[in-house]
Amino acid sequence: MKNRLYSTGMFVLVVLSLSSGIGYRFYNQPLLDVGKIAPQTLIAPSSANVEDVTTTEEKRREARSGATAVWVVNPQVNEQIHQNLQELLLKGAEIREQLGNFPFVKTSILSTSTQTYLREAPEQQWQTLLRILEQNATLSGLSFEQQRAIINLRNYRNATSSQALSQLLKAIAQARQRYNLTLAILKANPQTQPQTIYDATFLNLSDADWQTTQVQLRQTLERMLAQGIYPGLSSDNLNSAISLQVSASIPQTAQPLARRLLSAVITTNLIKDIEQTKLIAEQAAQAVEPTIVSIQKGEVIIKAGETITQADFVLLDHFKLSQRGIDWLRLTRFTVIVALTVVIFRLVERRFYAKLRRKDYILILLLTLSAPLLLFLSKSFTGLPAIGLLIGSFYGTAIGGTVMGLLTILLTIGTELRWYDLIPGAAGGILGGLMAGQWRFPGREGLRTREELATLGILIGLTQGLVYLLVNTAIAPLWYSVLGTAALNGLAGLLWSILALGLSPYLEAYFDLVTPIRLAELSNPNRPLLKRLAHETPGTFQHTLFVATLAEAAARALNCHVELVRAGILYHDIGKMHDPLGFIENQMGEPNKHDAINDPWKSAEIIKKHVSEGLVIARHYNLPSAIQAFIPEHQGTILIEYFYQQAKQQQQQNPAIEVSQADFRYDGPIPQSKETGIAMLADACEAALRSQKDTTPEAALAMVNKILKARWQDNQLIDSGLTRQEMSQIAHIFVQVWQQFHHKRIPYSK
Repeated sequence: MKNRLYSTGMFVLVVLSLSSGIGYRFYNQPLLDVGKIAPQTLIAPSSANVEDVTTTEEKRREARSGATAVWVVNPQVNEQIHQNLQELLLKGAEIREQLGNFPFVKTSILSTSTQTYLREAPEQQWQTLLRILEQNATLSGLSFEQQRAIINLRNYRNATSSQALSQLLKAIAQARQRYNLTLAILKANPQTQPQTIYDATFLNLSDADWQTTQVQLRQTLERMLAQGIYPGLSSDNLNSAISLQVSASIPQTAQPLARRLLSAVITTNLIKDIEQTKLIAEQAAQAVEPTIVSIQKGEVIIKAGETITQADFVLLDHFKLSQRGIDWLRLTRFTVIVALTVVIFRLVERRFYAKLRRKDYILILLLTLSAPLLLFLSKSFTGLPAIGLLIGSFYGTAIGGTVMGLLTILLTIGTELRWYDLIPGAAGGILGGLMAGQWRFPGREGLRTREELATLGILIGLTQGLVYLLVNTAIAPLWYSVLGTAALNGLAGLLWSILALGLSPYLEAYFDLVTPIRLAELSNPNRPLLKRLAHETPGTFQHTLFVATLAEAAARALNCHVELVRAGILYHDIGKMHDPLGFIENQMGEPNKHDAINDPWKSAEIIKKHVSEGLVIARHYNLPSAIQAFIPEHQGTILIEYFYQQAKQQQQQNPAIEVSQADFRYDGPIPQSKETGIAMLADACEAALRSQKDTTPEAALAMVNKILKARWQDNQLIDSGLTRQEMSQIAHIFVQVWQQFHHKRIPYSK
């Protein structure tokens, strides 16, 4: 009943602390707010000009978003476009060189059109033309081009001689041969450039037109690139622009070729000038005049029954007529939500067997309440990344992720922080809570060094900056206008992580916490206490190392806290430093001290004292309580069998002597966790396994099972959580480790 009342009281205290700390916005809420109905007519008690900060900021945000982007020409792209055109023109020049000059004879002898026909006429028509020319046959039935060609040839023959005509016909034949060969090459690969650009119309250009076309093409391209080609320009619009430019400067016969060449090389050459665009966006925002709401004394601010607008609220708030005070209804609702989040937290805690102490609850509560305090000090940058990283590293992924998720919900409801400022910090905090707490996952050893946590801090900073950029891009189309603020958010996430790393060791020490990093530091053999143990009790230290090896293997197989088991066992026998020679592993062949004492009760006290002295030493060196638990719990309340049997023998010789088991049992407590239970079993089996040299694995397993069974029947493990099935698994693991230590070796010769 008392525990239930205490738990209820603590629950109420936590809920009230969180609701009052996070829900501070409800303490000063206006009763007459935007969207509510005015209960009465309210009149201005004096004249005033009040700035509507909310509306002004919204207009400035819209001005930033609506600012026109500044586009500049990319010189690298222009250079590449010119280079591509030059390559195509060079290819065209190669084709023209293979084709030969055109016109191939003077136009005073044959017109350009006649030369064009004679060069591209089919072979059958060419032979017909030659026959008619030779026989002086009539021209009836011939086409206009054929008739014109024969007339021109006859006129040339009549004006010169038959020999001159023969030379002309030979030149025509050579031109035809070159033309057909070039045309065949172009048609051989019709799907590749430049064959898709250069066709028969190109072959029929005169040399003069070709030279003019090249010059005009470069000038046209330069004009178009100077005007700029915008990203996203459709191909139809681009082709229309090309046609317009070509028709004004390129010879008509070459215009189809020019359009194809420009279409092949022209691409987007404009890029956004981010800095100039940001500057213009900011200038546009600053150019927005503050929204001023004016009113004269005695004028009506709002009439009864009307809906309060933003302008009305600005005046009401200015004249302190908005009736600010505690919004009990909304605060009560928020308190109910807080209570639900606390219940969810408790369910997660029980689901993942967190076994939190009172100190842990206090620390989680303080870290949670620091969030609204930091928000109160800075509206733009939250401390959520530091909180998430600390809680995750202290209590694992389940607790860290849950706390940060629930805290984000409460901050969204209970504070006035803008959602686009809250989400980036929350993303960093949740990531920190999840990643830093991986050591609580079964089979994972988690982040074991400060360097790994520092790397996680960098990842948190990048995440916070990226999320800020994505979130604000959704409401600000000019994403680069918020790029600077996104970078500051990323830097803030990194700085919060650095702060968390700096605070972590102090919180670990003050709240008695064990994390993988702290346990790794405690397991360092160069720690002063472990160096003392190795120097003053070398036998005990070797015993400790073998026990740690056995227990660590078992803990890993059972998904227990491996780092805790390793560190706990390294310190479990530090109490033997009070009297090293009282323990046989440190006697190194010297006479047994207990033979000289010859008093089993006194010897048992010496043996038992290594527990109490161990706790004294552990407190002196400020070892965590989780480590200290291994010192008494690895012995539990087991019987010191050797000296108990000596006492029984003395009783047989002298019946007056009373022998009580209580005098020969450790004071306990028995193991309270799987980790200390495994430590007890490993400690019990270490000496027995070490003594086995030539025995078989089956015999070793039988011996280990016998020892484990004795501990089980002695009720030493009833509070540890270990099951019978796990006991069998532990026995096999111990034997496997023993086999690794006692593998066979090849004998060396003398």
